[in-house]
Amino acid sequence: MDDAYSTQMTAGETVEASGLEQLMALKEGDVFLVADGWGDMKGGADGLFAHDTRVLSRWVMTVGLARPSRLSSGVSQDNVFFSCHSTNRPLPPMGGRSAPAGVLHIERRRFLWDERMFERIQMVNHGMEDVLLPLAFDFGVDFADIFQVRGTPRARRGTVHAPTMDGRRVTFRYTGLDKVERHSCLSFSEPPARLTGQRAEFMFSLPKGKTVDLYVECGLDACEAPDAQRWRLNAVHARIAMRAKRRRGASVRGPRSPRFNDWLDQSRADMALLTTDLPTGPYPYAGTPWFSTPFGRDGIIAAWQMLWLDPSLAKGVLTYLASRQATETSLYQDGQPGKIMHETRGGEMSALHEVPFALYYGGVDTTCLFVALAGAYANRTGDLDLIRKLWPNLIAASEWMRDYGDSNGDGLIDYQRGADTGLSNQGWKDSEDSIFHADGHFPKGPIALLEVQGYAFAAWKALGDLGERLGDDRTAEWRARAEQVRQLVEDQFWMEDEGFYAIALDGDGQQCRAIASNAGHLLFTGLPSVERARRVTKRLLTAEFRTGWGIRTLELGQARFNPMSYHNGSVWPHDTAMAAAGMAGYGERAAVAEILAEIYAAAAHFHLRLPELFCGFPREPGEPPIAYPVACLPQAWAAGSVFLMLQASLGLSIDAWNGTINMTDPVLPSGLERLDITGLEIGDAIVDLNFRHVDGRAVVVPRHKRGNLSVRTLR
Repeated sequence: MDDAYSTQMTAGETVEASGLEQLMALKEGDVFLVADGWGDMKGGADGLFAHDTRVLSRWVMTVGLARPSRLSSGVSQDNVFFSCHSTNRPLPPMGGRSAPAGVLHIERRRFLWDERMFERIQMVNHGMEDVLLPLAFDFGVDFADIFQVRGTPRARRGTVHAPTMDGRRVTFRYTGLDKVERHSCLSFSEPPARLTGQRAEFMFSLPKGKTVDLYVECGLDACEAPDAQRWRLNAVHARIAMRAKRRRGASVRGPRSPRFNDWLDQSRADMALLTTDLPTGPYPYAGTPWFSTPFGRDGIIAAWQMLWLDPSLAKGVLTYLASRQATETSLYQDGQPGKIMHETRGGEMSALHEVPFALYYGGVDTTCLFVALAGAYANRTGDLDLIRKLWPNLIAASEWMRDYGDSNGDGLIDYQRGADTGLSNQGWKDSEDSIFHADGHFPKGPIALLEVQGYAFAAWKALGDLGERLGDDRTAEWRARAEQVRQLVEDQFWMEDEGFYAIALDGDGQQCRAIASNAGHLLFTGLPSVERARRVTKRLLTAEFRTGWGIRTLELGQARFNPMSYHNGSVWPHDTAMAAAGMAGYGERAAVAEILAEIYAAAAHFHLRLPELFCGFPREPGEPPIAYPVACLPQAWAAGSVFLMLQASLGLSIDAWNGTINMTDPVLPSGLERLDITGLEIGDAIVDLNFRHVDGRAVVVPRHKRGNLSVRTLR
């Protein structure tokens, strides 16, 4: 999805023959952890990662001489705790006795806080006799860079020093080729009976009916001795911090049916999990495990999805991206002055420029989206103070669009990577085979993507509106550029015989006549004429696009169509949501509500957590959607999709300049008889909105209104 290695599958990703869907992730700040259902990490695609370096690569628990029998495992709905419940297999004889299977309950429970893994192993003897329990952990730290873990080869690397032991503590050290010394420390609450640099062995005496706890910590700095008090205190901090993130902005609740509310809760919890509070404000990291870092495009779209409920995300994203705006030209980084960052990484390989992603700008759409989001944020909040602060960055971004984004002077934003290490395709569909002509052959560059022109149109419009409020005398020029882009798209991308827009123009100005979901993003920006928007909407709603679980990225029957591919026929929830929001902008409500219901049905099969993508096979009665084997879970813009689609279905828009909330032809999805939005803030005003089905229509009743604002329903 988001970098040059996004579609690779390493051997470790095929854990238990079904990949990342079997792995479970925790995240806190710039630290994340991926383990299997037992809580074990085996040095494949799993481990404990900090700042893009794996600081615990192996962590495997055995009871007796075997892995315990797993009863259940999962991550708590608030995404703070992982737990695995298991029981023992028959234990080897100790003192002439052997404990039978199933008499011990063993719970592994862990969380992340303050760049540290906290784990508790709780052992309860439910048998009729005392038990001697041999417990062991195999561990290791390879300090591998995240790109190395994902399969990028390295000719050489730094020095992994021999671990040092100190009673109940093991310290690991690595000196990288970047001259940075990295540390990791593993510590136990009880001294092991035997401790080496790779294994800790314990022998616990469990009287019948009694409980014994073992606490473990792993962090980047010197380990303190773990104990129950440290566990409880840090667990409280972790849970309070997550709760605070989940409570930002307004809340949405459905009917009494707990399943729909659970989906809303899970989506909000996933967005909170992925949001890291940076010095510049909250930022939704793209996803775990491979995209747990700030991405430009992903952060902007996730913030836009949540904008109507929680504008603080957009403020944090805009402020952070402004601080990372390019100031010079770099072919290796695909950067030019004014361009907005695509991705940033903190590992050794990035620092050494073995990969270009320490600060990489190879996203052709991010700069336009940055400006467009600033306009949307201002309309939602009326926060001109932030716009004034960002104005130099917005002007620099507009100058990039004018001077660099349009490489051949034809008035369209285009791309062509500066170095072979960069992304060959630089829109959101960035896999190598995602942009092509009708016969399947790849276009020559520079390539002008359809949806990017829509983003540019929205950016120029936003600049015009903001410039007028700030008294900038270039307002007319920016509005003229928006109109120029609109006309160019209508003239050069429209295919009258198809009733649709081409996915791109190649370097010769020829249409790439593939029929793809990119046109849905164009609708989202409001660029097409009403008549053409209706024709595009009609085609997007056909069975060739619509699977019953969402909208495919590529129409059935197109060259390179493959429902199991990354971008050429799969379903991406955020892509479906943006298309739905685009349709709603042109008055389509009923179909948008139906698509929301379809995505909800898909989410129900994925345990209420929408993956990054899933396969684009048609929906069959009684059968679930088919998972894409290495999709990220959770993914920020997948989690945010439900909220954008709800906004689209309700026809809800907020005009902070005039203090109004408008609902245009609101529709509730089938089976949803009511919806409550509480704590919706506009400036200093706040209101609750209660939606109900009355005589076949959705009716909204404002409640608990405080401050100067008006709520209007438009038909």
